Amino acid sequence: MVIDTHCHLDAAEFDADRDTVVMRARAAGVKLIVTPAVQHASFGAVLSISQRYPGCIPALGLHPMYIHAHMPEHLDLLRTTIEQHRPVAIGEIGLDFFVPGLDATKQEYYFTEQLKIARDFELPVLLHSRRANDQVVKQLRRFGIRRGIAHAYSGSRQQADAFIRIGFKLGLGGAMTYTRASNLRRLAAELALEDIVLETDAPDMSPAWLQQQRNSPEQLPHIATVLADLRGDTLDTVIRMTTHNALTILSLSPEGILHHGST
Repeated sequence: MVIDTHCHLDAAEFDADRDTVVMRARAAGVKLIVTPAVQHASFGAVLSISQRYPGCIPALGLHPMYIHAHMPEHLDLLRTTIEQHRPVAIGEIGLDFFVPGLDATKQEYYFTEQLKIARDFELPVLLHSRRANDQVVKQLRRFGIRRGIAHAYSGSRQQADAFIRIGFKLGLGGAMTYTRASNLRRLAAELALEDIVLETDAPDMSPAWLQQQRNSPEQLPHIATVLADLRGDTLDTVIRMTTHNALTILSLSPEGILHHGST
């Protein structure tokens, strides 16, 4: 069993063939797909997907790249929706200091308010962090958040160690498959396997063999093969350990995954 810890199955890019995408992922051995929301308007779609497809599990959050769409009342909606549906995590949340024009003060407000929600509900967080790792780690420590995934990790080894010391796993995916990503590939080879989880970020972050094409969760076993090759591990070892890591950080059991949702 392979676990995709981050896949935006609710994205419009999947509207035409979502059933087929999920079917092909299952056939490839991807038995769990975590689908994070990015704004209040996507909560319903993410929850609907989790009900329609067994093994597709929701996370709910307000993404920093959609800061223009967030309103304070959406935080109340997030709390209410969590109470009603109990997602697997709060996410995708975080800070983005890479994209120009995103209000940093507003980002920090919504990020810290959602960390409070994660703390109150004792849920892990799925982090978006671009050029903001130090600031994100600071807030995690401030609010006592000890569990989650640093999605699409691309920072330094020192920053990676800071996330790991807190209790986080690092999400690796398509970016690692490019030979030009030398720093990330070195990090993937050097980190302890117990600190890594796999992800696609589909339909984005396409691997090297799908450059500029739509990514999908069925690509995850191939991404796992790249990780195994970089580390000199067997594919079985990588899949077994990253699956265990994901189950642990998300407080899930294999039995609960396979019976989640309804057809």
